[in-house]
Amino acid sequence: MILRFSQLIVGLILFGAGCAVMVDAGIGLDPWTVLAEGISKNTGIGIGWVVSITGFLVLLLWIPLRQKPGVGTVANILVVGAAMQFTLPLVSTPDHWIARVAMFIAGTALVGVASGIYIGARLGPGPRDGLMTGIHQRWGWPIWAGRLGVEATVLVTGWLLGGTVGLGTVLFAVLIGPMVHVSLPVFDGRARRRRHTTPAAAVGGLSAPGT
Repeated sequence: MILRFSQLIVGLILFGAGCAVMVDAGIGLDPWTVLAEGISKNTGIGIGWVVSITGFLVLLLWIPLRQKPGVGTVANILVVGAAMQFTLPLVSTPDHWIARVAMFIAGTALVGVASGIYIGARLGPGPRDGLMTGIHQRWGWPIWAGRLGVEATVLVTGWLLGGTVGLGTVLFAVLIGPMVHVSLPVFDGRARRRRHTTPAAAVGGLSAPGT
């Protein structure tokens, strides 16, 4: 449990740092960070702290959806925004657009790896992911439909508030799925064991190649 909790915290810190790198690249953001940036611009509250506040507000939406938070859910709210806020001043925005694109891709890669690390700890979903699964379980919507509806609403709202939508928004949408797909099995011990064990091997005690 101590190792899993340590893995969770490391993953969340890296996730927040990756989000900060994407913000400082200045070419667009994922939907939830667009919303956080828009709120930050209109309130003067640091974007990292806005991420924490919105995470808490999203968690409140779990109540009517009858979702139960885990340790990872609470840690996500407390750690990601703080890590993001403390990382932002440490990173400067490049002048050349090619360098900005490279910087954004590096931030996305860091978020992808960090997602594999903290999800692999299996200590509870983040508040936004839990919202999607809650909508699916409560109202029967396909998860993709719930995610599309929520994130489209969040993106448009953030854009109207002044959040940055651009090339980075598209890059994140295209790259984050494959990056998490690759990183998650590396850090998820249960997934590794399932991948290297077939039902026949489980019964007969024989090793089997990964699938």
